[in-house]
Amino acid sequence: MAKEPVELGTVQETLLIPLYGRALDARARRPILADAEARRMVERIDYDFAKFRGPSLGGSVLRSAIFDGWVRRFLAEHPDGTVVELGAGLNTRSRRLDNGRARWFDLDLPDTAELRLRFLPDSERTETVAASVLDTDWFERVAATGGPYFFVSEAVLLYLEQDQVRGVVDALGRRFPGAALSFDTGGGAMMRNQDRNPVFRAVDARMTWTCDDPKSLEGWGLRLRESRTFATPQPDVARAWPWRHRYGMPLLARLAPPVVNTYRMNLFTLEAAR
Repeated sequence: MAKEPVELGTVQETLLIPLYGRALDARARRPILADAEARRMVERIDYDFAKFRGPSLGGSVLRSAIFDGWVRRFLAEHPDGTVVELGAGLNTRSRRLDNGRARWFDLDLPDTAELRLRFLPDSERTETVAASVLDTDWFERVAATGGPYFFVSEAVLLYLEQDQVRGVVDALGRRFPGAALSFDTGGGAMMRNQDRNPVFRAVDARMTWTCDDPKSLEGWGLRLRESRTFATPQPDVARAWPWRHRYGMPLLARLAPPVVNTYRMNLFTLEAAR
């Protein structure tokens, strides 16, 4: 079978990093996500994935597991709810966690949305939306489901400027007050060391937005409910991790705090913009 070519923008290319991480995890003896779809996509895409190396590949799997934990809990409480992936890339969360009842919207820029549809076509309850997280014209398509809503943005907002991130939060808060919003943040130590990260040496994009304290974002009209690191995942999520992560990450957090503790996965509630 001929492989599929990809043509992506500078930032969009970074979506291939977590895709490869999940594919490697799927090949492991004891996978965390067991994402067979990711493995299939890597085998079909014409791209030099082998240039991606280093701990960030495994880290992308742990990150997805933490976000999955929150989405899974949301769906347990609201089985008919709506999950919106902001910057979906080739994430398979809408396949991995689907309960047969929820509505899913996978939003990304047009070039990425086109690529996504080649491998992950829409279904009756899953819709790909070709738009930017900075746009708002897709809001009504989501609002028409009636909610409740869970917005998740994994490794996306970090590539925006701070005023753009705040604009996204403000717009969502005005239209979907009370909804859940989860996204990751990176502190200064992490941002200053991007060029030392092997995966970033393979791409041109660099993360921009720095946030040392997620609690400080409550001034934007957010209420912080949980903030996790690779060393402090949800207990039910940690139980599914191999021991090298379950015990190794807390040890690394004590020995080299900036490596682990400056990158955080956060769960917020959207409130009215202030």
